[in-house]
Amino acid sequence: MSIFFSGRELIEIALGIERNGLTFYQALSNKSQQSKIKAVYNYLAGAERKHLNTFQNMQNTIGQYQPPESYAGEYMLYLKALVDSHVFSNTKEAQEKAERTPNEIDAIDIGIEAEKDSILFYSELQNLIREPDHPVVLKIISEEKSHLQQLSELKEVLKQQRR
Repeated sequence: MSIFFSGRELIEIALGIERNGLTFYQALSNKSQQSKIKAVYNYLAGAERKHLNTFQNMQNTIGQYQPPESYAGEYMLYLKALVDSHVFSNTKEAQEKAERTPNEIDAIDIGIEAEKDSILFYSELQNLIREPDHPVVLKIISEEKSHLQQLSELKEVLKQQRR
């Protein structure tokens, strides 16, 4: 049996990924003692929050789709497994990763890795969703690319500040 995602399920996955990223950047902000560095992490957390809001707004425009299940909750468990295999598998792990990150450049590198993974994840999932929901996944990919660009620019700013 092929598994197809609707836009709504894909957005549920995106919401989980973005919540984990938000937790990561908030934890880095709480950890930071330098106001300039804290401001960068707060900016990143704000960007994650903006993505979360974007995806929540998109969720309101997507129709319901109930996939066939062998047992109740099977599909949601599958979606959770997809989210858990991402760079940040859950909010606790995201927070722990932030606490172990030695400096701001390394933290941004983790964020860049997460955004790249997201782009790849959504690009691959595009082959699994129903045709009417393709515009949804394209919008998500566009949002992730924008976030990746923002992170790359912030990394360059931090490198310049270190010189």
